[in-house]
Amino acid sequence: MNKVYPNAKAALAGLLKDGMVIMAGGFGLCGVPETLIHAIRESGVKGLTVISNNAGIDGVGLGLLLETKQVHKMISSYVGENKLFAQQFLAGELEIEFNPQGTLAERIRAGGAGIPAFFTKTGAGTEIAKGKEEREFDGDRYIMERGLVADLSIVHAWKGDGEGNLVYRKTARNFNPMMATAGRVTVAEIENLVEPGQIGPDHIMTPGIYVQRIVQVPNAEKHIEQRTVRKRA
Repeated sequence: MNKVYPNAKAALAGLLKDGMVIMAGGFGLCGVPETLIHAIRESGVKGLTVISNNAGIDGVGLGLLLETKQVHKMISSYVGENKLFAQQFLAGELEIEFNPQGTLAERIRAGGAGIPAFFTKTGAGTEIAKGKEEREFDGDRYIMERGLVADLSIVHAWKGDGEGNLVYRKTARNFNPMMATAGRVTVAEIENLVEPGQIGPDHIMTPGIYVQRIVQVPNAEKHIEQRTVRKRA
């Protein structure tokens, strides 16, 4: 089975539709599958529910899809760096489902593992618990959270082979690996594409069984969310 496609548009062909649920990997601007996000923008699909730790920044990452108002709802844990996101939310143009960051990570991991729901102490007794089932375990209150599964997961890897085995680099490992398991279809953009067998088994972070399509992005742009430098003497 050939998993390697010539470009992002081809890798997403036949997968996109209005109203679908998409998981997008990355943490801040690190490990964001921006080439695939550009292709989604160009496709014109709308009414999307996007599951991502954050919404990028204005004009970068998922901010590109906010500009074109293709996103109907975000399931996220942090969106504070995107002014357009705040404007659309306050104007009632965008729905948001906030999650504590650890809860979001576990919801995605659970979805990928086939676990429909779990109980967590995080958020019990707060606004987060409203409308959710609560139980007591060993004298403490817990709330039930549902696992998350997406119609499509898009992830960014530092290295991968033609069979879909992936390696992530540093901070890009935060959400990409679990999202790769939680999509009904997973498309990966890879900076360094190597031959099968060239990645040691102990170094593989996402086994190829989870990845259906691949596109190589050898010159992926690396953005800096907030540049901080020392003053020169």
